[in-house]
Amino acid sequence: MSKLLLKGGRIIDPAKKVDKKADLLVENGLVKQIADNINSKADKIIDAYSMVICPGLIDSHVHLREPGYEEKETIKSGSEAAIAGGVTSLLYMPNTKPVIDDPAIIDFIKERQKEVGLADIYPVAALTKGSLGNELSEMQFLADAGAVAFSDDGNNVDNGEVMRRALEYLKLVNKPVLVHAEDGSLANGGQMNESAMSTKLGLKGSPKIAEEIIIFRDIVLARLTGTRVHFMHISTANSVELIKEAKKEKLPITCEVTPHHLLLDDNMLENYDSNYKVKPPLRNSEDRKALLIGLKEGVIDCIASDHAPHALQDKEVEFEYAAFGISGIETMFNLVLTYFEKDLGLSKLIEKLTINPANIFDLEAGTLAEGKSADILVFNPKGKVEVDSSKYFSKGRNTPFNGRSLNGRIEMVIKNGKIVFAEGKIKPLSKKV
Repeated sequence: MSKLLLKGGRIIDPAKKVDKKADLLVENGLVKQIADNINSKADKIIDAYSMVICPGLIDSHVHLREPGYEEKETIKSGSEAAIAGGVTSLLYMPNTKPVIDDPAIIDFIKERQKEVGLADIYPVAALTKGSLGNELSEMQFLADAGAVAFSDDGNNVDNGEVMRRALEYLKLVNKPVLVHAEDGSLANGGQMNESAMSTKLGLKGSPKIAEEIIIFRDIVLARLTGTRVHFMHISTANSVELIKEAKKEKLPITCEVTPHHLLLDDNMLENYDSNYKVKPPLRNSEDRKALLIGLKEGVIDCIASDHAPHALQDKEVEFEYAAFGISGIETMFNLVLTYFEKDLGLSKLIEKLTINPANIFDLEAGTLAEGKSADILVFNPKGKVEVDSSKYFSKGRNTPFNGRSLNGRIEMVIKNGKIVFAEGKIKPLSKKV
């Protein structure tokens, strides 16, 4: 019987509406008790008096690249990066090679996760075969194999008829769809936001309506079918308004926002730095402000990294040829804590990173409730960290945040009752605490 006791930390669990100073006892991998002055004997006692203790984070939008793009990331390196960022559960996007449209690929991912033994990985299966947007994937078989949701992330399903049939089928499977909202004909190969800045830089622009028209379409389809629709990485003020109105109707609509869309805008591309090249593109400052308001008002349900690691040769080229994406899982928590704690409050911020995504995707995670798996993040709210991508656990070094000093040093991450990260290092798992 293994026991771990955390003494005197500020325990925040939005799922249980807990925010108080207390002790937390872990026994045999589960949360045993939260109370004042627990005096139980334990294999390890941790002084957490200056710390915040909360559920391990859930990142609902992660690209780990394996199989097929192991030079960018692997399940091992990505899982280590997740743990270093306080993330103990993540949704695994399907744009691997081959894409996740076969139960055998889900089996492979699950086996690799067991071998690595760090974060819980929840596969998202392709909505259409090959993520080509033409023929529906075998959704029931994929769900039976362990897919928690479906998406053609990286691609939009431009064909409205295909999307309608997909939602009708998903209603039967009882899984949500994750929408990469971008009309391909309108985006038309855009490299950044269509704006005065794109004209100034001579770069092809992707207009906001490319996103908004798909969000409008799929809200209408959600109304028709009753299927749960989750919009990934929304980026415009009008997207927020469309989703806000859909929620007033009590339609089954949810959405997420990334730290980079909350923090950055298209003016920052002036030097053609490809680390700012993302999809959907960074919009303008008014869109950025609207996203924050949407987050505060609860229109935006959760925060996700859209972790998109790339090899150096994919980014260190001319802007037009550079890959889209930011390696973001290791900085997600510190960024939002640093810049948005005052706007949201700490408990609401943690809610966006724990129980909200857990509820959306039906995950057994995101809470410190007694009897639940002891997936725990311990951080020092007064501690500082400096972003240095050369020290990332991820293979992806592509980030626009290098050199920033951020709040909230992560002191410890506990997974299933075992310490897997402490003192800046991944801890090898063993039977001992």
